[in-house]
Amino acid sequence: MVKETKFFRKQADKAERMSRSASDVEIAQNFQNMARAYRAQADVMKAKRKAEKKRRDA
Repeated sequence: MVKETKFFRKQADKAERMSRSASDVEIAQNFQNMARAYRAQADVMKAKRKAEKKRRDA
């Protein structure tokens, strides 16, 4: 699961770089939205992993 979280964060970084290099404003915004979505997915996965660990330790 850690690998998946890292994957989503790397994809978010790539999308942000693409947004900075895009000459079209709409495309740049789409890449920014994609970056936010990837980060949100990584955050959800991290929270799930943390909750699972907490349950195991309880």
